[in-house]
Amino acid sequence: MAPLLDHRAPLHFIGVGGIGMSALAGILADRGFQVSGSDTRDSPVLESLRRRGVRVFAHQDAGTITALNRDGDSSALVVISTAVPETNPELMAARQAGLSICHRSDVLADLINAQPSISVAGSHGKTTTSTLIATLLAATDQDPTAVIGGIVPAFQSNARSGRGRVLVAEADESDGSLVKFRSSLGLITNLELDHTDHYPDLEALIQTLQRFAAGCGSLLANADCPVLSQHFQPGAWWSIERSDGVEFAALAVEEHGEGTVADFYENGELVGRFSLPLPGRHNLSNATAALAACRLEGVPFGALATAMATLRSPGRRFDFRGPWAGRQVVDDYAHHPSEVEATLLMARLMVTSGRSPLPEVPQRVVAVFQPHRYSRTAEFLDAFAAALALADTVLLAPLYAAGEAPIAGVNSQALADRLQHLRPELPLAVSASLDQLAEQVVRRTRPGDLVLVMGAGDVNGLWSRLEDLADLSSPDAPDAPAARLAA
Repeated sequence: MAPLLDHRAPLHFIGVGGIGMSALAGILADRGFQVSGSDTRDSPVLESLRRRGVRVFAHQDAGTITALNRDGDSSALVVISTAVPETNPELMAARQAGLSICHRSDVLADLINAQPSISVAGSHGKTTTSTLIATLLAATDQDPTAVIGGIVPAFQSNARSGRGRVLVAEADESDGSLVKFRSSLGLITNLELDHTDHYPDLEALIQTLQRFAAGCGSLLANADCPVLSQHFQPGAWWSIERSDGVEFAALAVEEHGEGTVADFYENGELVGRFSLPLPGRHNLSNATAALAACRLEGVPFGALATAMATLRSPGRRFDFRGPWAGRQVVDDYAHHPSEVEATLLMARLMVTSGRSPLPEVPQRVVAVFQPHRYSRTAEFLDAFAAALALADTVLLAPLYAAGEAPIAGVNSQALADRLQHLRPELPLAVSASLDQLAEQVVRRTRPGDLVLVMGAGDVNGLWSRLEDLADLSSPDAPDAPAARLAA
C-alpha cells in the first residue's frame, strides 16, 4: 500500500470527537501535520485536541468545507469513519468540492505500517490489552506511540505520541478494515461471533482475522480460545490455563476481588511472580497477553512485574463513577454476552471474597443493561439472558439501535421475558427511557449495592440523571416483583 500521509497536505476529520478519530487527529497534530476536524458535540476530547493545535469546527455542513477552501486547504485529505453516512452534508460537500476522501482505517494503516508496531485484535479485550501493553512499555522507558479505543489512565488520553520504536494500536474487526494493517506483531485475544450486521457467520469473521494474521510479521494468540486453537497457527501462544505447550503462561496462585497473583512461565519454565491489581480471569488473560507482547519486544520481566502493580483499566471498563446514596455506580462498555458474563463474574468475586478495588466492598450486584443493536440482540437473546442471570437484580434500558432498523419482536422486553423464564424469582424491570431507568434505580436498589451499568449506547448518561435524583433516593427500598413497565 502506497503511503497516504504527506506533511504538505492538511487532514480534516469529519466526526473528530469520536474515540478512534480523535486518537489519530491528536497523534498527527503532534507529528506536525496540519489537522482540522468537525463535531457537533463539544467534549473534553475536543478541548484536548484544540490544545494540541487541531482546528475544530462545531458544525458538520457544507460551510465547513467552504471555510477550509477559503483558508487555502483545498488540497485537504478528508477522513471519515464507518459512522459517517453518505448523506452527511459535510461529506457530500467534500465530494462535490473534489477533495480526496479516505477511511480512518487507511490513516491508521499508514501509521502502523510505517514503523514497528503491535496491533491488538479479537472479539473481546482489545482496548484493555492494548492499554496494558502501551502502559507497560511507557512504564519501562520504551516511550511508545499508542492509538487506543479508550482513555488510557496512564496517559489521560486515547492517544500517545512517543519517540520510541514501537506503535501500539487497537485493531477493530467490526467492519473488516483491519486487513489493511501490516503490523510487526499481531495479537488476537479471542474470537467469537459478533458484529452480525457485517459478518453473516463465524466463518466470515475467522477468514477476516486470518487475513489480518497473514499480514503481520508474527502472531501472538490465546491458546485458551477454542476458535483460535482450531483455526490459527501463531508464532507464539499464551494461556492462563496451562504452562505446557505454550510460549507464555500465567497461572493464578491467588484470586480475589482486588486482583490476582500469578506465576509467569516462558516455554514451560517459571520466570517469576507478579501481582495484577485488576480482578477477574478475563483481565488475567489480557495482562498475560500484554506481558507476552512486551517480552517479545525484549523488555525484562523484572521491570514488567514492577510496572504491573500500577496497571489500571481503560475508561468505561469497570469505571467507578462515584458513590450515590450509599450505592456505588460503575460504568462498563460490556455489550456482548461474554463481556457481560465476565464483568458480572468479576463483580460477584468482589462480593464473595469481601475484597474490592472500589471504596466499599459491595453487598449485592445490580445489573443495569442496555441492549445494543437489534441484530446483536436477536442473535444472542438467550446468551444475554444467561449472562444477566448472574446478577441479584436486573434493570433493562431501552434497546439502543445504533442506526439499525427495528426487528419485529426484538427489544428489551423480549430479553426480559427470556430472563424471567430462566430465573423466575429474579427481581427485574424494563424501562421506556433513561429517566425512567434512573427512577427504577432509586426504587429497586439499596445502600451497599453495586450498580453496574453496562452497554455501548447512551446508557452511560445514567450517572448524570442519578446525580439529579440523589435527594430523591429512598433508604432500603425492597425489591418489588418483576415488572413489565414498558416494551
